[in-house]
Amino acid sequence: MSMPENTHLPLVTVVTPSFNQAEFLERTIRSVVEQDYPNLEYIIIDGGSTDGSLDIIKKYSTRIKEWVSEPDKGQTDAINKGFARANGQILAWLNSDDTYNPGAVSEAVKFLQDHPDVGLVYSQASYIDAQDRVIGSFPAAQTDRKRMLQGYVHIPQQTTFFRADLWKKIGPLDTSFFFAMDYDLWVRLSSLAPLVYCPQYNWANFRLHQQGKTVAADDRCWPEMLRVHRREGGSWFSIIQMKYYLRRILAPLITRRRTSMFENTTK
Repeated sequence: MSMPENTHLPLVTVVTPSFNQAEFLERTIRSVVEQDYPNLEYIIIDGGSTDGSLDIIKKYSTRIKEWVSEPDKGQTDAINKGFARANGQILAWLNSDDTYNPGAVSEAVKFLQDHPDVGLVYSQASYIDAQDRVIGSFPAAQTDRKRMLQGYVHIPQQTTFFRADLWKKIGPLDTSFFFAMDYDLWVRLSSLAPLVYCPQYNWANFRLHQQGKTVAADDRCWPEMLRVHRREGGSWFSIIQMKYYLRRILAPLITRRRTSMFENTTK
């Protein structure tokens, strides 16, 4: 999608939190700096990597607005540090093992410009393995505040773009969350403006690999989601509570399935 000519394009800030992800980091960086959107600032917050990540960051330093490498309190803290430095009217974060597809930023900006009432927009996403091969599709779907609080999230974080003025009202991310900081943010954003799914687009790729926390620490997600649910006045006798119990029963099967998705591609 080409951007409209002779119009002021909003500044977009993309933040990448990273720690010892040299295996994937260059692909993440390139997917950002090679976007066709002309008004983008890119910020990388590295947690003090020792695996060669800094050499990769320095290689692209002329195309990165700002970067820092120092110990932090984890991914959530790093994202907050990045957004505290952001100047954009539209914000996004892309983890250091995920990638954007070409045209993602331009298409997201165009949608937000055409729909000023929308607070956050998201699209389809693909699952990819360590070699960038597509191995599945994220079950993205339209959701809203009521459905999210019931456990129907269906938002691939990698594809989300949201307005900075809303972030300033409800941010920063809650650093007590290891896994569900994005879910918590979406619930808070949904109290201020609609969140809209664009199924006609695929803006990003969600990488599944052995060290990724979606595979290694998925059991921490649902208890954190329940914290948000109860904070918002949710009942113990609710759909999300029942989904949590079902998830616990099925957890070994889900983990094996996710692991096999990328292990099978290496054979």
